[in-house]
Amino acid sequence: MTAEPTMDTPRVGRRLQISHHTGYQYSAPVEASFNEVRMTPISEDGQVLLSHSLMVEPYATVQTYTDYWGALVECFDVHTPHRMLQITSVSTVDIPPMKEPKEGGSWHSVHSMETQERWAEYLTNTTYVDSPDEDPSRLAIVRELRHVGSPAIAVRGAMEAVRSQIVYTPGATTVSTTAGQAWAHGRGVCQDFTHAMLSILRALQIPARYVSGYLHTEKAAMGMTVVGESHAWVEYWDQGWIAVDPTNNRSVGAAHVVVARGRDYGDLPPLKGIYAGGRSGALGVTVEITQIAN
Repeated sequence: MTAEPTMDTPRVGRRLQISHHTGYQYSAPVEASFNEVRMTPISEDGQVLLSHSLMVEPYATVQTYTDYWGALVECFDVHTPHRMLQITSVSTVDIPPMKEPKEGGSWHSVHSMETQERWAEYLTNTTYVDSPDEDPSRLAIVRELRHVGSPAIAVRGAMEAVRSQIVYTPGATTVSTTAGQAWAHGRGVCQDFTHAMLSILRALQIPARYVSGYLHTEKAAMGMTVVGESHAWVEYWDQGWIAVDPTNNRSVGAAHVVVARGRDYGDLPPLKGIYAGGRSGALGVTVEITQIAN
């Protein structure tokens, strides 16, 4: 989901009701499937989950656990033969206003042994966040940003570089596209903007992580239902976690709903599973967000 580029963000909290509908259809009846869903907004950093329900068709008993990265995972088995699996997640959540911007620290602080060891998992390359070392274009940006005055300036430079290179284009990439592939293609969606920015920040030894969630309208829209999509953005460490949205060129505020955090998309897909039966195809995704009164 995208919006007009701006650094303005909502400074007043919101209560949002989010309906997320997705699933699979199969070419032949499926005898059994096992699925995991990550669609529940977390209660953390001022965000408060008020209610949540998950509906599965065919009916299945849902169990929950918290994964290594802190996301709430809902899992279920379906043993009734079916040619379609439909999942609807409905959540009500209070979102805090945008935090006051932090001044940030020095390169010495970010590169300290304590910081590097504490957040080592957010400094490594992954399947989707590949190294810029073999990519002359990204590598040149990394080398330039190493000499700017502070990590905060480098982050801003990385976001500008990503936005200059990648044009928001739905359908141009897939969930398996890497940062390098999206960069070379020059087109992508929020997942690609996020992976590309993470690749640059980690090459600069700035701890940075992938955040998945939802994006409401920039301006408050009380009582209105907005049709949108899942969203992704970046959090980086600079004397605390700071969130930025490279797709929309903005900081993160009350329009952003956090569902999960991890190293990349692979750590927190909204829906994944295994099954026995015919070939599968996605049903598509429908997300509706309604701002309601507190």
